[in-house]
Amino acid sequence: MILETLAAVAAALTLAALPAQAQTVRWAAQNDILTMDPHSQNHATTNTVLAHAYEGLTRYGADYAVEPALATRWTYVSPTQVRFELRKGVKFHDGTPFTADDVVFSFGRIKQPQGTMAIYVTGINEVKKVDAHTVDFMLAAPSPILLRNLVNFFIVSKSWAEKNKTANVQDYKAKEENYASRNVMGTGAFRVTGWMPEQRVTMAANPDWWDKTGGNVKEVVYTPIKSDPTRVAALLSGDVDLLTDIPTQDVARLRAESKLKVLEGPEVRTIFLVMDLGSPELKYSSVKGKNPFADKRVRQALNMSIDREAIRRNIMRGLSVPAGILVAPGVNGHAADLDQPAKVDTEGAKKLLADAGYPGGFEVRFSCPNNRYVNDEEVCQAIVAMWARIGVKAQLAAENFATYSQRFQNFDTSLYMLGWGVATYDAQYAIQSLVRTRTSGADGNFNFGRISDAEIDRLSDAMKSEPDVTKRNAMIRDALVRIRDEVLVIPLHHQVRPWAMKAGVTTQHRSNDNPHMRFTTVK
Repeated sequence: MILETLAAVAAALTLAALPAQAQTVRWAAQNDILTMDPHSQNHATTNTVLAHAYEGLTRYGADYAVEPALATRWTYVSPTQVRFELRKGVKFHDGTPFTADDVVFSFGRIKQPQGTMAIYVTGINEVKKVDAHTVDFMLAAPSPILLRNLVNFFIVSKSWAEKNKTANVQDYKAKEENYASRNVMGTGAFRVTGWMPEQRVTMAANPDWWDKTGGNVKEVVYTPIKSDPTRVAALLSGDVDLLTDIPTQDVARLRAESKLKVLEGPEVRTIFLVMDLGSPELKYSSVKGKNPFADKRVRQALNMSIDREAIRRNIMRGLSVPAGILVAPGVNGHAADLDQPAKVDTEGAKKLLADAGYPGGFEVRFSCPNNRYVNDEEVCQAIVAMWARIGVKAQLAAENFATYSQRFQNFDTSLYMLGWGVATYDAQYAIQSLVRTRTSGADGNFNFGRISDAEIDRLSDAMKSEPDVTKRNAMIRDALVRIRDEVLVIPLHHQVRPWAMKAGVTTQHRSNDNPHMRFTTVK
């Protein structure tokens, strides 16, 4: 606690040392980026910050519709060949021109298995250069969400990467560093001018950007502040202009502040628990020689002993929606009739555990982040108490997300919390990344629970190429039902995300929790 307090004070002093300037936005949230390598970590905060500097061939407009970005148009030569005409005259931040070579290079780079971003190029067999400003995407099969996936397929400068010996993606889980993990070379609206981990990221508007923003921001200072009171104090004192991680207990107070305004809206992010389903013996458990999570009855018992309404009421203060399925409202595939959490039944859970051979329960380590999701550690603490009622003794291990992420990506967990925002607004993204059997490609590339279910695999593979919307949505529904009924993961809730800002700041609330300074003005 002493170290956390000192870090919080240091963060506040850092903010105070940065003078407020016209057209500067000082933005704070609770966790830092993990890396600057745009192909290394599929982590929302990292992607959100880097999206100011790196761009895809497509992007989301203000209404979340796909619109041209580094590509000006696309034509389906056939159902499995899509031709992209690239924007001419675009330059990387070092002045070198953007060409087809950069797209081909970036495709090869993002697919490298040590990264976790390959989901954004799923189903693409090859990217072929036609000429300096034209590329053909050769697909394994028709891809209904290709254009949405490409929003987060960030394009890197081939010449810059090769010059700086960073053609290979950073292996974050192995604690590797490379030039791209500390430096940025994109084409976007802002240039990253510095990063001091756990202190701040600084950005400056790119005067040579090919597009014009709808805002007037010239400089951005992003500061991660883990401490809830310190984040709020920084906003109230004027040291922060925009806060996108508001502690739930402070929302009403900030709404009442005349110098501030609060934007509120749902987030397409679901918080859930991942169990190690595939190891023969569960790590960090009192059970030896077998894995209790391999038994569906144990998973059901854990699920039905969690009182999500109590979490919503007492910990989230109403800023969550209890979840029964893996995707939130606003995502294609979500259905209110499916999204019904298991009813709390402590006695039923005890019976299921006894039937599974654990009448006295068991011990297990429960890993949890303490600076990533809204009230993450507090939610985990509440779940520990709820499980204790059925005899499951969960030993809570909470830590900073930077090291926590490395831990679960190295399969060094028995049970852990994860949040998943659906970047494509389509449920395939969650199903394919999180629940499909892990392969060396995009399939299961964030499946660190060793989940393997033949029916999910069949449905996931089929929905990737089904052009008929009705048939495809039926596949998504079937997959979500099976994930729910087999308790392959344990959904907790969908987050609601209020943002607070000074009265002079105007921005657009984004349901992907992705504030972008091109939509922001400051007086």
